[in-house]
Amino acid sequence: MLRFNALTRNDTLAALLSCCGSRRWAERVAAHRPYPDPESLLAASDEACYDLTAAELDEALAEESLSPQPLVGARGPGTLAAHTALRAAHAEYERRFRHVFVICLDGYRDDELLDQVLSALRTRLGNEPDEERAVAADELRRLARGRLRRLVAAAP
Repeated sequence: MLRFNALTRNDTLAALLSCCGSRRWAERVAAHRPYPDPESLLAASDEACYDLTAAELDEALAEESLSPQPLVGARGPGTLAAHTALRAAHAEYERRFRHVFVICLDGYRDDELLDQVLSALRTRLGNEPDEERAVAADELRRLARGRLRRLVAAAP
């Protein structure tokens, strides 16, 4: 935490924007430094995520990857077909909801990732747009938490 708390404002904002693409979120989290511990940082992140406006959520979603990446550990029979299905599902999701599909996969083993993503895509494609925005916002919050945890853990 000491290294994160000691960063310059610009370096802090850059680090935070790598965790969540909303400028207001990054500014809010940065404004509350110094943090006594990682849990306080994560709580501030959650609070800032819960307060995102529709436009700020759009900004954060726009900063997420626009093209699905091959999943680590997804190899073996049927993998090519699964990745083809994954690309098609991502395209349908983006067409239907007008933003990228986001999902936090923290806690899953490499060999579970492809199934988790495909299952979540199938399920979430059935959501109504307002319901899916809420799900996407929560997944974005979870992604930001995981990225912040790794950011703080990587700093000596």
